[in-house]
Amino acid sequence: MFDRELDAFKTEVDLRVYAASLGYELDRKECWRGSAVMRNAAGDKIVIKRDRDGHFVYFSVRDDDDHGTIIDFAKRRIRGSLGHVRKELRSWLGRSAEPPLSLEPLQPVSKDRTRVLRAFLSMRDAPAHPYLEQTRGIPAALLAGERFRGCVRVDRRGNAVFPHFDADGLSGYELKNRDFTGFASGGAKALWMSNSLTTDSRLVFCESAIDALSYAALYPDTAARYASIGGKPNPSQLELMRAAVARMPTGAEVVAAMDADASGRDLVGIVRGAFDLAGRADLYFVVREPDGFKDWNDQLRANRPTVLPCRPGAVAGSSEAGAERMPV
Repeated sequence: MFDRELDAFKTEVDLRVYAASLGYELDRKECWRGSAVMRNAAGDKIVIKRDRDGHFVYFSVRDDDDHGTIIDFAKRRIRGSLGHVRKELRSWLGRSAEPPLSLEPLQPVSKDRTRVLRAFLSMRDAPAHPYLEQTRGIPAALLAGERFRGCVRVDRRGNAVFPHFDADGLSGYELKNRDFTGFASGGAKALWMSNSLTTDSRLVFCESAIDALSYAALYPDTAARYASIGGKPNPSQLELMRAAVARMPTGAEVVAAMDADASGRDLVGIVRGAFDLAGRADLYFVVREPDGFKDWNDQLRANRPTVLPCRPGAVAGSSEAGAERMPV
């Protein structure tokens, strides 16, 4: 039987605000448009999202049995009956966040996304990873450095995990290991990205996250941020690529660094399309390929960096602006 009051609690009481009243604080580094991560002093870590029906829902990263709506959250924390929960939550109807807890509206997300996020948040950061270091030749110092810190995780099977993000937050993640490639069940491809710095003046698009890490190892550049499209992109990824280009500062360089084969050159064309859609006449577009190797990781494992050409002096933003292909 439908209970109007209980539905109002689930829909109208912002669970983030209520959790803050019980000592939980936002972890803004892990919050995205579609989810909020909060922690308390006892070490509990919860994720709050909004279902398609408008209900605020949560789950605890530490306890698989601790999940549900604000009714479940309150019941476990105040340890009272449903009647006690009703009394507790009535005063919260219509209450908004107070400083310093400034909150953006949570965008509704699918249950598949919730499952993907729950699995991802159970994984550990990987500032070192045996497969990436020993098989792929990625330096441990690169994984632990400022640019890629937190951008690679490891799951319970030891797979390297590369999270993909769209405008709503985590959409899925790639899984890589020796003789294994996978993707999050129920997830969707978006963009894997390195950390961004305010001083960046270059954005490098690669076919895979491992290629992006390899490129960064081959050609260290403190002003470059990196993105992977994870192979042939879907239509939504084109918009994400356009947005990433549009965020670059005046005079920045956008690099298409794909594989040295026909499919890689097709991807260069797709990156170029996203660059053109950004409509930024002040930016430069550059194409680079591995020299004598199929991809950047092959070149890294052969330990053969080559001299990259400087940005050419073409008219920025034109169809030929900054375009240069390394010899194959």
